[in-house]
Amino acid sequence: MFVIRYTLFAAAIVGSVLTLLLALTSPWWLLLSSIFLALTTVGIMDLRQTHSTLRRNYPVAAHIRFIFEELRPMLRQYIVEADDDEVPFSHEQRSLVYQRSKSELETRAFGTEQNVYGTRYEWINHSIAPTKIIDDNFRIQIGGPDCKQPYSASIFNISAMSFGSLSPNAIRALNKGAQLGGFYHDTGEGSISTYHREYGGDMVWELGSGYFGARNEDGSFSPERFAERASLDQVKMIELKLSQGAKPGHGGMLPGPKVNAEIARTRGVPEGEDCISPAFHSAFSTPEELLHFIAQLRDLSDGKPTGFKLAIGHPWEWFAIAKAMLSTGITPDFIVVDGAEGGTGAAPLEFADHIGTPMREGLMLVHNTLVGLNLRDKIKIGAAGKIITAFDIARTLALGADWCNSARGFMFALGCIQSQTCHTDRCPTGIATQDTQRWQGLDVPDKATRVYQFHARTVATLREIIEAAGLQHPGQLGPEHIIRRVSPTLVRSLSTLHPYLEPGDLLKPDSLPEHIVFQRFWNAARPDTFAFIP
Repeated sequence: MFVIRYTLFAAAIVGSVLTLLLALTSPWWLLLSSIFLALTTVGIMDLRQTHSTLRRNYPVAAHIRFIFEELRPMLRQYIVEADDDEVPFSHEQRSLVYQRSKSELETRAFGTEQNVYGTRYEWINHSIAPTKIIDDNFRIQIGGPDCKQPYSASIFNISAMSFGSLSPNAIRALNKGAQLGGFYHDTGEGSISTYHREYGGDMVWELGSGYFGARNEDGSFSPERFAERASLDQVKMIELKLSQGAKPGHGGMLPGPKVNAEIARTRGVPEGEDCISPAFHSAFSTPEELLHFIAQLRDLSDGKPTGFKLAIGHPWEWFAIAKAMLSTGITPDFIVVDGAEGGTGAAPLEFADHIGTPMREGLMLVHNTLVGLNLRDKIKIGAAGKIITAFDIARTLALGADWCNSARGFMFALGCIQSQTCHTDRCPTGIATQDTQRWQGLDVPDKATRVYQFHARTVATLREIIEAAGLQHPGQLGPEHIIRRVSPTLVRSLSTLHPYLEPGDLLKPDSLPEHIVFQRFWNAARPDTFAFIP
């Protein structure tokens, strides 16, 4: 066993001695000798260090494991995975984005690779009388009764990703792509950088708990600084982030070494110090205070559409917000539901895997609640969570959304290879890094064109789906249009699988809908607290 453990180290020593002796006959042996000497040096360092037991017990050989550990995500997705294994995105999904973004042939021959008789397989029934839609520039008018500057948004947009998490050239390419295609680019909570403004694409300014770009020195919200940036023509809507799908209920931190001068200036934080996003907002502490803060942001932005983004957690907390809309008379112009399956941000494994409600269930709860309160026509709903294909969009709209956002889909359009090194600052494609040598290799005009083409061709395919279903607009999709196989011999439409409320159901004084979540938690929610009141 001892021999096996030290075989490579011993071979490096023997090789060093032999090649040095042979170098006396020819200097060319020095090239091979340098390799053996380097391996010998590594082995000596392995034996002398105390941090890694594996390296001490297996000098030199242990590094083979580290190499394969580093390469494992890429080897797995290119060699081991099946085309439809979603971990987190399948080869089939990634290839589709690459093909659309490059305007390559995306059609498939020889039939589907999906198991159409497998549980959870989904489809849309087609019409024997398909329609013909001339314009696929589907727009959603966002702006409630208190909005002075409503915004006509694309049905498909770039979800929140911050400068700091993404590189300067990635931000440039995304915003230029949005400008070319007439869709919006969510800034993420890292505020508005110079790179967001360079090409003039429409922006949704996301304001998180750190109030970056709109904060005082102590981290509290600054109305004056907010109003200054909210007045920019590029800023079309204001989105208050309550929580995000990647790590709901968890704050965030950008380590001090990553907070360079540009990031510090953009966010309004000290350079070189840890940049903290608290888990909860300091500007409000109750549902009613949240709604008043929404109204304040809308006033400070001169009436631009203002809403909030959240990943659904405790149902009674969402119900409390909904009840606060009634008690205050204040409604957001929109709500974005972020699913627990979403997330470009790095998160602890437990949060990524087991915290928060998936997008579909969260979306249906929000939609049903607003319908039950007769507020659905006043508030638009966006949704985000692993949305890549036109069918993903169609299904999400059928569940109750008005439009969809995608983050990782547009990262693939930029050239992301799903190496899952976003949090290490070593992104191989220059997207999720602040390493200048890495991100300067990302060609902005080329990648912006890919972002534009991915959006355009996905929306065009959505139009074809709507035509095949015999409809005129994606807004006509409902849960009755999506069919799911629930067993090898049984299929159901989503409208029969999931309970849907009727308008005004939650306003009836003496009864509640026959829906277990509303039956259990609706009366436990109050507009003046997020607490559960049994």
